[in-house]
Amino acid sequence: MPAPDAAGDQDPADHVDEVLAQWRAEAPGLDVSPMAVIGRLSRAHRAVEVALRRNFAAHGLDRASFDVLATLRRSGAPYRLTPGQLGRSTMVTSGAVTQRLDRLESEGLVRRTPSPTDRRGVEVELTPAGHEVLDRVLPAHLDVEGRLLAGLDEDQRASVVAALRLLVASVEAAEHD
Repeated sequence: MPAPDAAGDQDPADHVDEVLAQWRAEAPGLDVSPMAVIGRLSRAHRAVEVALRRNFAAHGLDRASFDVLATLRRSGAPYRLTPGQLGRSTMVTSGAVTQRLDRLESEGLVRRTPSPTDRRGVEVELTPAGHEVLDRVLPAHLDVEGRLLAGLDEDQRASVVAALRLLVASVEAAEHD
């Protein structure tokens, strides 16, 4: 059964519509409308993760490694950050950052160097090999993302971005309640 979209057009029903219809039939007193958003968000997330994981694996990386390399690369020359800065930027614990860095360092993609401003600290620097790997993976990564969004025109993408900004703010606010 087609579900009207925001413009009133009829879109083909998807699995989430079926789940919602089943819940409405089984629990008519419950507001299951949040499932319309969260269910689709979850399905999209899974599909995106599978596609990105496949691309990273084809380049000998995982998402965590790509994240560190990309964070260092986008930081600009000299492509160096502290482990704490990396942790904040990638939103992971210091222990997880250490594990990622150990692996990337053993592969020659990053190196730890003494901090020039803090005798006890270190900085993590993207090596030429890491730079080369990222410069090879990033275009493929963006190509995968582009293909995943190919069904949306520019206006639809802008609408999704605006809605997702609101969603992220709502979710983050709810986390702090």
